[in-house]
Amino acid sequence: MSKLVTREHLKRYLADNGLSTVADAQQMIKELLAETLQEMLEAELSSTLGYDKHGRRTTTSNRRNGHTAKTLRSEFGELTLAVPRDRDGEFVPAIVPKHARSLPGIEEQILALYAKGLSTRDIQDHLQQLYGLDVSPMLVTQVTERLQPVIAAWQARPLASTYAVVFLDAIHYKVREAHQVVTKAAYVVLGIDLDGRKDVLGFWIGAAESARFWLGVLSELRERGVQDILIACTDNLTGFSEAIAASFPQTAVQKCVVHQIRASLKYVSYQDYKKVTAELRHIYTAPTEAAALAALDAFDEHWGKAYPWCVKSWRANWAEVATMFAYPPEVRKLIYTTNMIESFHRQLRKVTKGKATFPTDESLVKMLYLAMQDITRKWTMRQPHWGQILMQLAILFPGRVPEVN
Repeated sequence: MSKLVTREHLKRYLADNGLSTVADAQQMIKELLAETLQEMLEAELSSTLGYDKHGRRTTTSNRRNGHTAKTLRSEFGELTLAVPRDRDGEFVPAIVPKHARSLPGIEEQILALYAKGLSTRDIQDHLQQLYGLDVSPMLVTQVTERLQPVIAAWQARPLASTYAVVFLDAIHYKVREAHQVVTKAAYVVLGIDLDGRKDVLGFWIGAAESARFWLGVLSELRERGVQDILIACTDNLTGFSEAIAASFPQTAVQKCVVHQIRASLKYVSYQDYKKVTAELRHIYTAPTEAAALAALDAFDEHWGKAYPWCVKSWRANWAEVATMFAYPPEVRKLIYTTNMIESFHRQLRKVTKGKATFPTDESLVKMLYLAMQDITRKWTMRQPHWGQILMQLAILFPGRVPEVN
């Protein structure tokens, strides 16, 4: 396609019109855009009628019938157009739809700014300062409201039948409810499929985190097509393992080692904190479960009398903390903590940190969805060493992983 405007044309236009600032250039583009849209509207009507503006009618009795003034918001400012009419009312413009009040770019800008965590007022100020647009809070709400069916469709989309690893964790927010501010949990499920790619399978808003709610989440995953999860990684929430077993009885559960360390250190005095932490490391970095149990026994002998509840915590959760020892180092590194989903949560918090309180559950869902879409756009690579990991999983879970090519 040849250039419509050459560099020489631009130089001459700049010189003839005395344009010297960014504002001048923006005004020029705004005027050119308005003129272009105006000509396109006139051309659309000519196509509908079958003859040009000053041409001769040959096949229709319909004709032009004046213009209607219309103001459009655009990323270059407000544009004033004269939309042509026809006498029979057959003309329906496509370039500027009948009830449109802004060009698509503005709505995209609003959603992009909302996804970055900007408040309605921040979005208003941004668009006013950058483009000279007066955007009402109602418009921002209307634009974001259009996300509701999109979010509902995303949340109900079919999922893969098998996931190699699934991470389950909740992130908490303050939400206004019945004239009070309450803490709500955003339940998040992040999965790694058999192709080694991670994806957010969904998020749900509920009361404070509970195993009962997680059971409902897992049941919904089954309804959306998930038949098998090889390994589920969780925190130390009571009843979590039972909820997983009720929905996916074959799934191996790995409790997060970092959560286990934090839970057991609650019983340790500050003066012994570093020493205890160093000795705990011998347990979870052991090469085998037998070596890890020996390290736990040694820890018990050294610290058991001073901190019996610390030792009790490890022994009570041992069956699921020690799951990782059944797997090779590549798999173990992937599952021994919930760092993957916690990293995702940190990125969400960067976006939502400006919101002390959300007015409704719906407003929280909209922001989480837009932030999630922005974050996951960068998830294009498979997990490192995935070919080797998949071969190991195929051996460890016979009959549950498709044949490795």
